[in-house]
Amino acid sequence: MISFNKDILSFKIQEFIKNNLSSNISDLILKGIPFQETLTTEIINQIEAKNRSEKKLPTWFKTKNIYYPNKLNIEQTSSEATAQFKSNLISGDRLIDLTGGFGVDDFYFSKTFQNVIHCEINKELSEIVQHNYKQLEVKNITCYNYNGLDVLKDLNQTFDWIYVDPSRRHDSKGKVFLLNDCEPNIVENSEVLFNYSNHILIKTSPLLDISSGLNELTHVKHIYSVAVKNEVKELLWVLEKDYQNAVTVECVNIKKTSFKTFTFNLEDETLTEAEYSLPKNYLYEPNSAILKAGAFNQVAVKYNLSKLHKHSHLYTSENLMDFPGRVFKIVSVLPYNRKSFKKYYTKSSANVTTRNFPESVASIRKKLQLKDGGTDYLFFSTNMKNEKIVIHCKKMENL
Repeated sequence: MISFNKDILSFKIQEFIKNNLSSNISDLILKGIPFQETLTTEIINQIEAKNRSEKKLPTWFKTKNIYYPNKLNIEQTSSEATAQFKSNLISGDRLIDLTGGFGVDDFYFSKTFQNVIHCEINKELSEIVQHNYKQLEVKNITCYNYNGLDVLKDLNQTFDWIYVDPSRRHDSKGKVFLLNDCEPNIVENSEVLFNYSNHILIKTSPLLDISSGLNELTHVKHIYSVAVKNEVKELLWVLEKDYQNAVTVECVNIKKTSFKTFTFNLEDETLTEAEYSLPKNYLYEPNSAILKAGAFNQVAVKYNLSKLHKHSHLYTSENLMDFPGRVFKIVSVLPYNRKSFKKYYTKSSANVTTRNFPESVASIRKKLQLKDGGTDYLFFSTNMKNEKIVIHCKKMENL
């Protein structure tokens, strides 16, 4: 439930929210909020939502008189990092966002488009967004409190880009879902959208399987697998009217001051075979954007690396390579059995990772009595001979 209570914007309440961002919520409730009792829930919501925005939405956090929807809405919205990345992909005169939400993406699109239309079917959320845009001094975004598809048809105008972030209708299928399960249904309406624009940008959850998305969508030109600090946050699908050629995939890992990319062709990935080798001097673990996109062979070929095993997705080389992921210096390689491991590795802690290995990290820690942490990294995996091994490493660089 989203509400927009303008009483929350009073100076005294805004000061109370700002002064209690670091307060314990339970203590605040116990102590009592010094305003009308009917405002207590809303004030607590504003404190919690603003706290969640400090790192994710720093521009909103730093701007006075911002009104926040519920904290769940903040969790689901794009971060500024991913919104800014999207805005650098596309530009033009006019863009319409069919599923505007909290409006973070459109704030950044307004910097690369002359005019942006924000559609949001929830009346309160639409009002919140309009209020916040005024505080953010954005003047080239028009907000409509209607279904985005209806707005598109009613306006009956052409746009340089249509942007849409479809949401799942229900969560009954757990982690497996199709675009057909989402609202609006892009699969059913894609040809309708192409009546109003030659270019469509779709944002989906990283839970969507890429091959599944390709089976449902037509005219896909580019796919972006976008991670922030090595956690995949979203998949972006660029559709171009009548496009029928190969799909290019770009894997992006956004870091604090920069980002690393790896681009490959989906067709080439199926035709490429990586070389295999036993561990050499260095070990490489691709970032999560690459792993999500499935560039397992292309990344080996491009960086002149060998794979340890078809299903391990760990790579090795004699000489050190610049690589989009974690890089380690191999100290030693051991067969996996408790006796030999305990004889060799006498420390009580290590950073443990499993790749193509039958046991979980928790099981390994318990069996080998290993605490988490330290400067040593242990990879439990399977080599090209199908032998279970432990690779003892030291980290070379950060993600």
